[in-house]
Amino acid sequence: MKKIISLIFISILLASCLDQEKMHPNIIVIISDDQGYADVGFHGSKEIITPNIDRIANNGVVFSEGYVSYAVCSPSRAGLITGRYQNRFGYTRNILLAPKDSLMGLPLTEQTLPDVLNNLDYKTKAIGKWHLGAHESLVPERRGFDEFFGFIIGGHRYFPEDLTLNDLTEARSQMDGYITRIYDNGKRIDTKKYLTEELSDNAVKFIEENSDNPFFLYLSYNAPHTPLQATEKDLERNMHIEIEKRRIYAAMVSSMDDGIGLILDKLEEKKISDNTIVIFFSDNGGVEWYNFSDNGVLRGIKGDFFEGGIRVPFVMQWPKKIKAGITYDKPIISLDVFATVASAASAEKHINNEIDGVDLLPYLTGNNSGLPHKYLYWQNRDKDIDVVRDERYKYLRIKNDEYIFDLKNDIGEETNIINSSKPIYDRLKSQFKEWEKNMIDPVFLSLGMGKEYNKLNPDRWYNSNLKIK
Repeated sequence: MKKIISLIFISILLASCLDQEKMHPNIIVIISDDQGYADVGFHGSKEIITPNIDRIANNGVVFSEGYVSYAVCSPSRAGLITGRYQNRFGYTRNILLAPKDSLMGLPLTEQTLPDVLNNLDYKTKAIGKWHLGAHESLVPERRGFDEFFGFIIGGHRYFPEDLTLNDLTEARSQMDGYITRIYDNGKRIDTKKYLTEELSDNAVKFIEENSDNPFFLYLSYNAPHTPLQATEKDLERNMHIEIEKRRIYAAMVSSMDDGIGLILDKLEEKKISDNTIVIFFSDNGGVEWYNFSDNGVLRGIKGDFFEGGIRVPFVMQWPKKIKAGITYDKPIISLDVFATVASAASAEKHINNEIDGVDLLPYLTGNNSGLPHKYLYWQNRDKDIDVVRDERYKYLRIKNDEYIFDLKNDIGEETNIINSSKPIYDRLKSQFKEWEKNMIDPVFLSLGMGKEYNKLNPDRWYNSNLKIK
């Protein structure tokens, strides 16, 4: 009898282990906002301390040439959430706050990453900054997410006493989106904490409540995007920084890093860290003169298509599959998040649109020694900018000015070698022209075109007696 019981117990244990092996991984994608390339410990910062972001780097892989697909917030997020160059569907501008406009945001023709994961047994939640449309058809719950906690527009004030508007029915200007109460699963709520802490706490709560089933958490911090606002306790631990605005910026990063630590701790507490993919990166480069970020040796800032606008801090861990403490030095892009996550979840067959991202896992495990991308591309038609890079060289055109940079030997883009690189120039420019054929012009007006938009849409805002659904 004892032998039978022992055999049953062993069978149950083996079955449980096999089930664990077959389990879809949990997925957490964490995005910071306008963070500088040099403002993390794993890129050598001694001024801004980021022990928890560095934990992800130490537990997994640093992408030393990690890019985003655009140099400003909203298009960058559109590329991430679809796995496609946003130029394919005309999303190359920061959107206006236009809650009655179903075309001001991510087109409904685009499939999102949570749309794909919904075909499997995933619980999905977006937390924080959305910035992909304020119309009721474009909010996160309508774009694949089961739940949403955060704000709709591209920025927000951090202290609860600043939130004086109940919801977007009371908005009458672009910046009114910054002072609306936080949105929590269909209702507006009063918050009590500094916003970064609220977002972190909500993320930890979501993990606690869903640790027994696979989940996808999209955590989009607005830190350290302006306005520069920080708590006293976070300022106190950054008093070594003399410049006041830089100190506030650093304090905002500290708060975000604390929250990431709480999330990593919760994964370990629930014993699900090994089978959880955690990815962290910034949505674009830092805007140094405005939020006092630091892009280090990189030339340019947010909005530019020099490296400082598009190369970002980028790390990933998945202890079950990826070795700890490695650096991957081939060019990768945020579009790859979609493909990598879909592959890890065995959800590729549910992808409807042609995606531009690549599954990075075979490259990280050594099963594929080639390049994830032979070429990466960027284009801003409003500013007349074209960009393409291969493993080593980058072609950049800004109106009539053209550049070739050898990024392997000149990360700071100090030396234009175009006059000595005719074959490289011809190849990269020809490659870009082929890619460009499948891209389209912007399909909506931009953040800086508010007056023009108001003339075309005099009924832009809700009447005060109407409520958002």
